[in-house]
Amino acid sequence: MALETVHVPLEGRAYDIHIGAGLLAEAGAYIAPLLRRKRVAVVTDQTVGALHLEALQAGLAAEGIEMVALALPPGESTKGWPQFERCVEWLLAEKVERNDVVVAFGGGVIGDLVGFAAAVLRRGVRFVQIPTSLLAQVDSSVGGKTGINAPQGKNLIGAFHQPSLVLADTGLLGTLTPRDFLAGYGEVVKYGLLGDAAFFDWLEAQGPALAAGDMGARIAAVKRSVQMKAEIVLRDETEQGDRALLNLGHTFCHALEAATGYGDRLLHGEGVAIGCALAFELSSRMGLCSQEDPSRVRAHLSAMGMKVDLKDIEGDLPDAEGLLALMGQDKKVVDGQLTFILARGIGEAFITSEVDPQTVKTLLSDALAQR
Repeated sequence: MALETVHVPLEGRAYDIHIGAGLLAEAGAYIAPLLRRKRVAVVTDQTVGALHLEALQAGLAAEGIEMVALALPPGESTKGWPQFERCVEWLLAEKVERNDVVVAFGGGVIGDLVGFAAAVLRRGVRFVQIPTSLLAQVDSSVGGKTGINAPQGKNLIGAFHQPSLVLADTGLLGTLTPRDFLAGYGEVVKYGLLGDAAFFDWLEAQGPALAAGDMGARIAAVKRSVQMKAEIVLRDETEQGDRALLNLGHTFCHALEAATGYGDRLLHGEGVAIGCALAFELSSRMGLCSQEDPSRVRAHLSAMGMKVDLKDIEGDLPDAEGLLALMGQDKKVVDGQLTFILARGIGEAFITSEVDPQTVKTLLSDALAQR
């Protein structure tokens, strides 16, 4: 199986993203050139650790690299102050130095938390991302956004800190539950919707094979997603403009995640999928795109067996007014104005704050009425 590499040529902080099956066994060979001393500190979660930590240790040992590891509890609730503090204190106790490398080994939660820990530890140590979920491989492991959640909202505390290397072993995706895999697929679809209509066409054709385990299709999907993200990050590393396009669906998603307590009721990628469907519906209602576009988005998500509507979320949700208030806590609020990523068609997303809150409220009311 071919190994793919995407280079992110940020000046002074360039790095490679390697994509393919079996990379874990070769982790030592990729990481060794970064090391001053043959020792790394790995932070993972208990689920990933139980499945894959021995394999990573073997891959590192093949190059004579010693490993110390910390396993945090799995789940979004880990991404807060208590586990962040535990992680930083552990790294200090393990005497991680400025020239050492920290490894984030897990999904998006671990990548975000460990990246932020690396950013602030001794004012910045290098770190390597080894993403184990589809969501982390296509999105959160690339681009240097790190952070933790606050009671007020998601990712409100963090830093931009680019990894030194990303190893996306697509073979690890086989151990994901179907639900977790499809949640990650929500972020894959997002890339087609925001800037590559041909990629969305390809996903409509290849999505079922990809979900069923076709490794070639999985590698191709991860590569294209990562290429698109890298291109946008190069244009706008710290999200002053274009990078906000990557937040397609996220303004709705973050409100829904807050409403469901950042728990298992709604996974992040599921929220993104529902958010993308809502963003296209909003775009259509505002006359920006044809009604055919949101229908096509919803049809593909449904065909893949994903959550598409607010009615697919179990349990109670706030009313439209309550959801709108949660949207107001988003990081993308500027001068009190909500920023939306809308679309003029599939593959044609753009950023705007010219959205009437009443239109959003009506959209949410209609969606809630179908529950």
